[in-house]
Amino acid sequence: MLVTVRTVFGVRYVAMAVAITGAMLFGMLVLSEFLFLEPYVIGHIPPGTEAGFALILAISILSGLVIPMNVYRMVLLRGGGSKTSGGVLGSLVGAAAGACSCGPLGFAIISTFGSTGIAAASFLTNYEIPVRAAALAVLVVTIYTTDRSLKTECSLR
Repeated sequence: MLVTVRTVFGVRYVAMAVAITGAMLFGMLVLSEFLFLEPYVIGHIPPGTEAGFALILAISILSGLVIPMNVYRMVLLRGGGSKTSGGVLGSLVGAAAGACSCGPLGFAIISTFGSTGIAAASFLTNYEIPVRAAALAVLVVTIYTTDRSLKTECSLR
């Protein structure tokens, strides 16, 4: 894994990883109401929500790791079609599942779906931590499969 990370992350890919991590972290912290922008920028982690904050941080960091690895893989395989779709799909599913927020924006969007929206909001409120943990597991599996794929298909050793 270390050999793959050293090979993949040149200057361009490190910048991409930092940008992805920063954007995901900022977006998920704002949506989850850990970071407030009005009337001034302030961060607040209420007691009992430390696990949610830690999972957001881990998901952001792993997404910043896995997406540039998949981009590097696609560049090496020259847009290899179905060979690259699994890694990209895994990183997108992990990021989307980790971003499921029950903040005011989430409730506003979910409330447009009526009783189905109520059930979805209830599910997301009650199972926010397990859903984020599942997203973290998806990202870990995606990193493992991408690393294995880079070693076999792209001849990185």
